[in-house]
Amino acid sequence: MTGFPANPLRDPRDRRLPRIAGPSGMVLFGVTGDLSRKKIMPAIYDLANRGLLPPGFSLTGFARRDWADQDFAQIVHDSVKEHARTEFREEVWQQLAEGFRFVPGNFDDDHAFERLRRTIEELDELRGTGGNHAFYLAIPPGFFGAVVSQLKEHGLAEAQPGSWRRVVIEKPFGHDLESARELQAVLGDVFPSGSIFRIDHYLGKETVQNILAMRFANEMFEPIWNSNYVDHVQITMAEDVGIGGRAGYYDGIGAARDVIQNHLLQLMCLVAMEEPTSFDADSLRIEKQKVLSSVTLPRRLDLTTARGQYAPGWAGGEKVPGFLEEEGIKRSSTTETFAAVTLNVETRRWAGVPFYLRTGKRLGRRVTEVAIVFKRAPHLPFAASATEELTQNALVIRVQPDEGVTLRFGSKVPGTHMEIRDVNMDFVYGGAFTESSPEAYERLILDVLLGDPPLFPRHEEVELSWKILDPILEHWAKQDAAGKSKPEQYASGTWGPESADAMLARDGRVWRRP
Repeated sequence: MTGFPANPLRDPRDRRLPRIAGPSGMVLFGVTGDLSRKKIMPAIYDLANRGLLPPGFSLTGFARRDWADQDFAQIVHDSVKEHARTEFREEVWQQLAEGFRFVPGNFDDDHAFERLRRTIEELDELRGTGGNHAFYLAIPPGFFGAVVSQLKEHGLAEAQPGSWRRVVIEKPFGHDLESARELQAVLGDVFPSGSIFRIDHYLGKETVQNILAMRFANEMFEPIWNSNYVDHVQITMAEDVGIGGRAGYYDGIGAARDVIQNHLLQLMCLVAMEEPTSFDADSLRIEKQKVLSSVTLPRRLDLTTARGQYAPGWAGGEKVPGFLEEEGIKRSSTTETFAAVTLNVETRRWAGVPFYLRTGKRLGRRVTEVAIVFKRAPHLPFAASATEELTQNALVIRVQPDEGVTLRFGSKVPGTHMEIRDVNMDFVYGGAFTESSPEAYERLILDVLLGDPPLFPRHEEVELSWKILDPILEHWAKQDAAGKSKPEQYASGTWGPESADAMLARDGRVWRRP
């Protein structure tokens, strides 16, 4: 008999004891990058601090630095102290730090990967990691192929019976449909499908998962969640920062590839999907794929898409440069920092309801939200003067930063006249629950170690997303090549280019001000 016997005193319905990862370790490629320092390493500490990692958990860093294990531990220590969500506790840190190792080398260095193999075997013996290791590729996608090939060549990708090996990759998953398929072929040649975890950190956010809870755990929304009542849906991800030091990554990628292809289309799936038979990975994937397969683009992409670049302006009380003045950006760059698209979901539920997706940098404030905007009531008993300040009812799901849900509806203004105007009813996560929401990376890293895949997009979803976005990108590229149009300039600190407002105005609608 293998494993531990079930605890006879524990009721399986008891939710107080969370699932804890079994014996395991993680190898982190790209430990010197921002993602590792600000998100991954602090999340690993937070998991340990919450008691969700095994006592012998190990973290091995791989990078082109000539560090000793102690130097690596110091880097992790500094990152954790600065960015961890939970309180820093010395005893947790000491136990975690015993499992830190560092392997210096390049991605084409056979000796380095041989050292990595020996390090992992040593950790299996000393820390009891049991041959279970996740390889986290927090590196530019161009290096995925080289690293995965090395893992295969040195026998690191193949798990022994009774243990597992998994690979974790970050977006972007390719830069178009063809490259996404090539990337899948490279990964699929080494790791089986169930061992490839594509991280879309938005899917790890509590409020994103709450879209599913709100829709399918409550009866009140289902009867109106369709084209009979919904006028349109707006999905917005706005950032108030510029590209920072990411010119090398961002130029040539742009807002549509960076955000719409993954985050916003995934949010759209959760809003538009039918009820899954259960919340396991396969059932969720089937319903999300149905939505993506049903998406059609409007015929006139010149009238139903918009793009822009931020110009100099004011942000956070400071004068900031425009995108074309940023260091490392060519003055002739046509990379968009703002993108808005109109999509149609051709299903019985959503026929005739446009989905407007927009994202941009250097906008008015940092916010991500989904707004379901309902049709206007006929207002039959009310005079026009009574309802002039009444707009449309809306259900707004705030993903960040003020996680929660707002319901906008009409209410009578106190007084002797019948006057109706909009009011808001708010649910705020921080006010309703005593426990603070874990960081998305905590949830996702724990799911990788547990082998639980519901929150990770599969390659079929990635390919369907590119099929939606590729025609839009090709249309923009043709416009650039013909000299017909280029990204429109918008002042930093505003809400995007005028062409985005015109896009909705043609349909008789306006963007919601978050």
